[in-house]
Amino acid sequence: MAQDLDIDRWNLECEFNNTDHRTELNGVDRLIVRRGQLFTISLYLSSGKFQPGVSSLDCVAETGPQPSEQYGTRASFGLSANIDTSRWSAAVISPPGDMVALSICAAPDAPIGRYTLTLGQTGRIEFILLFNPWCPGDAVYMDNEQSVAEYVLSQDGIIFRGSYKHPISTPWNFGQFESGILDICLRILDMNPKCLKNPGKDCSGRRNPIYVSRVLSAMVNCNDDKGVLLGKWTNDYEGGVSPMFWKGSVEILHNWDTQACQPVRYGQCWVFAAVACSISRALGIPCRVVTNYLSAHDNNGDLVIERYINENGELIQSREMIWNYHCWVESWMTRPDFKSDFKGWQASDPTPQEKSEGVYCCGPIPVRAIKEGDLTFKYDAPFVFAEVNADVTTIMKKKDGTTSKVTSTTVVGQKISTKSVGSDSREDITHLYKYPEGSDEEREAFKKANHQNKLLQQQQNQGLHLTIKVTSDMRKGCDFDVFAVVTNNTQSEKKCRLVFGSCAVSYNGYLGKNCGFKDLLNVELSPGAERRVPLRLNYSKYGGPLTEDNLIRLAALLMDYSSREATLAVRNIVLENPEIKVRILGEPKENRKLAAEITLKNPLPEPLENCCFSIAGANLTAGQVISERLGSSVGPGEDAKVKIYFTPTHSGMRKLVVDFDSNKLCHVKGYRNVIIAK
Repeated sequence: MAQDLDIDRWNLECEFNNTDHRTELNGVDRLIVRRGQLFTISLYLSSGKFQPGVSSLDCVAETGPQPSEQYGTRASFGLSANIDTSRWSAAVISPPGDMVALSICAAPDAPIGRYTLTLGQTGRIEFILLFNPWCPGDAVYMDNEQSVAEYVLSQDGIIFRGSYKHPISTPWNFGQFESGILDICLRILDMNPKCLKNPGKDCSGRRNPIYVSRVLSAMVNCNDDKGVLLGKWTNDYEGGVSPMFWKGSVEILHNWDTQACQPVRYGQCWVFAAVACSISRALGIPCRVVTNYLSAHDNNGDLVIERYINENGELIQSREMIWNYHCWVESWMTRPDFKSDFKGWQASDPTPQEKSEGVYCCGPIPVRAIKEGDLTFKYDAPFVFAEVNADVTTIMKKKDGTTSKVTSTTVVGQKISTKSVGSDSREDITHLYKYPEGSDEEREAFKKANHQNKLLQQQQNQGLHLTIKVTSDMRKGCDFDVFAVVTNNTQSEKKCRLVFGSCAVSYNGYLGKNCGFKDLLNVELSPGAERRVPLRLNYSKYGGPLTEDNLIRLAALLMDYSSREATLAVRNIVLENPEIKVRILGEPKENRKLAAEITLKNPLPEPLENCCFSIAGANLTAGQVISERLGSSVGPGEDAKVKIYFTPTHSGMRKLVVDFDSNKLCHVKGYRNVIIAK
């Protein structure tokens, strides 16, 4: 006859288990384990001894407010001879005695979240269960150790901004293991409308990373729910801070949590994506931030962006835009709802742009489906396909009310970028989203997407050719020239009008004030000739209108008097901020106070007021942002310099993220990689 074990007390062996499950950076004061991998706890019996074949133990694992075996949120199991990693199971691995070493394994498809595990009549333990990318039975399994280290364990990274001609690295502290962050991530899941409406069904859905990724896509923005961030794309950030202010996700998540789930103000695409990446990594889903340069926003689903310009080549604002860049996330998982070759990276986008199934969310959609033009798959394939592949039609609206098509060379979906595994360099992943421009495979993908190619390919060897050239030295605070280059590749003499203008622009395409303009009514070109027309950009003219994005839009419009054809060339340039120099003083060791000596030279022809340096870094600044203000102004060409102290808490490679802010030079970013010894 079986005898129930009479448990007096237990030890969850948190330090050993959490280290074995790669969750020790969350702390070792509670049990945090992963699906499909055994963990071992010690049970101390109040009477009797464990006897193989005689002793029994009924185990019940439950998660969510309404545990149910039907929903998979409750599992009952007893002792087995051996652990079965394909389901909930338990086995004793110690010899007979009054101390029992009990190994337990959660099913590799169990819902993630907080669990209560009842052991017999007297034992009751609590633990947190996460996705397990190291487990072949888990839907998020990734079979490359270096990739998992990057996409799950790395607490900091690089997000690419700037322009496709000049990508700029922005450091970011994901901080998914910082104190309190995991609890906040679980709270985000609990605050989603599906959970509030039907908590049992929602908790059941947490077994599926597809479901969890879609919930996160909706909950990182606050447009339909008690989400984390409120987006704002104007320069007025009253009631909050500029999206450029943030150095990482930790401060944003803590603010949301402590402010009773009120949205944090403000975010833009890279902030939304970075926060989604932090939450995904915290929950165990491999995730990375991706930047798409010249990203189309197609709001009517026809996969064509219609741009309107006036006779000066200036853009007329419309809802359909081409963003200078746009960021989203990719998460790694299988797609059992599709064919097997659609597993792997799935794109989802937490920036609120268009509604999907009535909610502001987007994805996840297999990146492979975008490349192949398979737009019938869930979720939101047409929108993501358009972001990287939409055709662009440019139409000129004339003063007399007539319109005419303009030849333009703009191609969306350029230099799709993410941080490389194990280094801070840029990895170009454009080939994962699209076949080479103009290739047979690309045409085939367009046909499959029920989309005809209307792109007007301008051939360099015929007609009039127009392009914009720039110099390499375009730093904020300097005066410099940009050039419209006109080439006559015809056999006849050409007489043209050239309009060459510039204006400040935000990264999502909204135009600001004019920064310089030139209108040449009589540009004459003999056959084969080239004319290089300069436009001077003075800091005195562009300094005021320039947004925090440091972007200027250059547009050259060439009108051929004989053929009446118009050609448009557009180029966004990004002005470089000064470099922030970081020197670490002291020997970098765990729990040893260090100093960062930080220097920035004022590149502007005017003094900087209200100067402030800030630092943050996973396991470097205890989840806090440490700031130091300068007491005086910094004159032109002078150095702003501070010393900031911090104490690292864990060994390994860490990234110290630095921010400089002032009245004229806003949120300049820098970083220093620091190797912390034990």
